[in-house]
Amino acid sequence: MPKFIVQGGNRLKGEIVPQGAKNEALQIICASLLTPEKVTIHNVPEIVDVIHLLELLQAMGVEVERIGEESYTLCARDIDLEYIRSDDYRMRGSRLRGSVMVIGPLLARFGIAYLPKPGGDKIGRRRLDTHLLGFQKLGARFDYDLDNKFFAIRADDMRGTYMLLDEASVTGTANIIMAAVMAKGETTIYNAACEPYVQQLCRMLVRMGARIDGIGSNLLKIEGVEELHGTTHTMLPDMIEIGSFIGMAAMTRSELTIKNVSFENLGIIPAQFARMGIYFEQRGDDIYIPQQEHYEIETFLDGSIMTIADAPWPGLTPDLLSVFLVVATQAKGSVLIHQKMFESRLFFVDKLIDMGAQIILCDPHRATVIGHNHERSLRGTVMTSPDIRAGVALLIAALSAEGRSVIHNVEQIDRGYQNIDARLNAIGANIVRTDE
Repeated sequence: MPKFIVQGGNRLKGEIVPQGAKNEALQIICASLLTPEKVTIHNVPEIVDVIHLLELLQAMGVEVERIGEESYTLCARDIDLEYIRSDDYRMRGSRLRGSVMVIGPLLARFGIAYLPKPGGDKIGRRRLDTHLLGFQKLGARFDYDLDNKFFAIRADDMRGTYMLLDEASVTGTANIIMAAVMAKGETTIYNAACEPYVQQLCRMLVRMGARIDGIGSNLLKIEGVEELHGTTHTMLPDMIEIGSFIGMAAMTRSELTIKNVSFENLGIIPAQFARMGIYFEQRGDDIYIPQQEHYEIETFLDGSIMTIADAPWPGLTPDLLSVFLVVATQAKGSVLIHQKMFESRLFFVDKLIDMGAQIILCDPHRATVIGHNHERSLRGTVMTSPDIRAGVALLIAALSAEGRSVIHNVEQIDRGYQNIDARLNAIGANIVRTDE
């Protein structure tokens, strides 16, 4: 099993380019199932989850061709509907949470889909109710095989309807949109997620011939069409990786330039780092972070402790809270990190406490961090990455720590961050990947 050996304490310097957006890529790849025509996608991140999804679609009969370093064509001309009932499909789908998003396109185009219980991060219960209730509103019927943890979903005649989503789920919204674009009549989705990735999916579908109004809002209206066509699409840069690099620069007291960030699609992320006292400059479409010896967390206007909490877009993405938490360990001041959406995502803080961080885990959703103000460094240790985002937070901690750290289970980091060790080594990090 691969692991990282990290020698901490090095200051990084130079330029780094963020990968294509992981969360967008999973949606866009699945959307290629909606048409028998060729779909070309660019800026595809070469990460484990994306590779596994491409392999799954290829096993379903999609013609997948790599045409460049980060570009693919997909042609879903001949889909093997028998395969999606197979044990191999069940095995591949169950190790990847993104596999849930093949369901909407399959229902829209073929009226039938099968879904194994999807895998992904172990960050608490991640229910599929929003997806399934949305499909049910459109006219789908589903059965659940409890023994095999396998959903069978059928939709012979999907029709548009009004639905109020019980949560603004990003993958749920994307899945329902893909199911609705070919349903008869008009579908109205209220409380829809409106992240840039969902907006990107909607714009791609419009180019394919879909009719969608309200893009960028939480109220979408979709007029069903009979068929969709091929298109070309380019992924946004990954906002989570951009945020990780900002936090990494502050923790390691480094001077970094993050290139081509699509600043207008970062939402509240830059402002939240500014509240942590981290200085940066927008230079065109780049973010420049100068070397900073100290950064101080703001307080609220009444002097009370700052709280950083996740929320649906345009609030702060939950995927960055692990990074904010680790960055706070070397800030001046204190902050309450409130992870509202997942009950197990803060359990990695025991590893930071082992490194010398001052953190009080109040409950599964809240942690109070008292920063060291870079007066006392974290110390290297041996740890295991529990999920993608906690894994990169631990990597940031290890890069800033005194001494040597070992991070096991780095396959979790590889699921979301492309060739991260080599890219960071190129700007001054000391990370060795080994299978020993």
